[in-house]
Amino acid sequence: MKKLFIILLILLVAGAWVGQLMVQDPGYVLLSYQQTTVETSLWVLLLILVLGFALLHWLFNLVHNIRLPGDRLRSWRSDRNHRLARSKTLKGLVALSEGSWWKAQRYLTQAAQRSDLPVINYLAAARAAHEQGDSKSSDDLLNRARQSTPEAEVAISITQAEMQLERGQLEPSLATLLHLRRQAPKHTHVIRLLKEAYLKLEDWKGLTELLPELKRLQAMKDDELEQLELQCHLHQLEYSISSLPDGADAQERLRSLSRSWQSIPQPLLRNPVLVSRYTDLMIEIGAEVEVEKMLRDLIKRQWDEHLVRLYGRIQGENAEKQLNIARGWLKQHADSPGLELTLGRLSMRNAHWGKAINHFERSLELQPDAETFKELYRLLHHLGEDKRTLDMMTRELQQLDNSLPALPLPAPNSESH
Repeated sequence: MKKLFIILLILLVAGAWVGQLMVQDPGYVLLSYQQTTVETSLWVLLLILVLGFALLHWLFNLVHNIRLPGDRLRSWRSDRNHRLARSKTLKGLVALSEGSWWKAQRYLTQAAQRSDLPVINYLAAARAAHEQGDSKSSDDLLNRARQSTPEAEVAISITQAEMQLERGQLEPSLATLLHLRRQAPKHTHVIRLLKEAYLKLEDWKGLTELLPELKRLQAMKDDELEQLELQCHLHQLEYSISSLPDGADAQERLRSLSRSWQSIPQPLLRNPVLVSRYTDLMIEIGAEVEVEKMLRDLIKRQWDEHLVRLYGRIQGENAEKQLNIARGWLKQHADSPGLELTLGRLSMRNAHWGKAINHFERSLELQPDAETFKELYRLLHHLGEDKRTLDMMTRELQQLDNSLPALPLPAPNSESH
């Protein structure tokens, strides 16, 4: 109230002051344009301008208010469409999580055209169609997703590749993933999917080339990656032989296998599974001499019981030299059961039967082992030492006696029932 009174007081003072000015000097204004002139006082001109401004302002508000109902109607329709889209999207996602694939596809597809983010609806609807085994509808929905949101190509292609892998469409999936890899070379999930595609296709060469990328992006756990790397190189060794033509000679096979072996990373060259397989393949192509040199070099660099036992299975270029080399290892590894087994076998190659028996017995003393027992039994049997063979078998059976459960036994010479 006080504020209104102050405003009215100011207006009265201003009006009185303006009225006094108008009485003292009404002013004069002359407007001329071509043959027309207009004469008036300054105060009349100011009044006309004020009234003109008020009229224009009124006309502007009138036009705006006439258009407003149409804009409000359009805004209401837009809000309604968005509410319906959100409602159906929510129902579709809930149905998708519950496994109601047909209902999810219907709700999500219907809401896509009205949704602010149609790509999400189309991707989820495509997944629902895929779960129903409807690959045609699934691919069609993925294409709609591309058309609605071209910038989401990576996400759409990843979904497509996953579905192709699940359908068993391995070649198309590989093509999709290779294209994706060029688009997003550092995308970890793409690399993982590519690994799965190579595995299912048994493309060991492609998988081997992918290993550095898997390591760099840490796309797998360390133990899983080591196992995969071992698997790749094992198959690469096999492939180096099987990929050659039937007419390939021994030298050609040896060169191919050696190249594959040399491509293996240094830490894996001592892996027992890998070395054993390489050794078997070298023996198959008649290259035991080269294997003996390789094993000798590996054992020299670092002692390994498995490699030492393997060394005794190989027939080198000179059996006596091979035996002397193994004897030299006894100085530093006198308590090695694997070395004693190898010395026994190499002694047999040189027809040193007595020394072979001693080495086998020493190996059994250090570590009872079925393989060593079989070697000793075979040698004693062929030497005709049946009593010694029987004593050895009795001694071994007595060692197993403690592992048997306590059961009642018949008295000597009792009859069986």
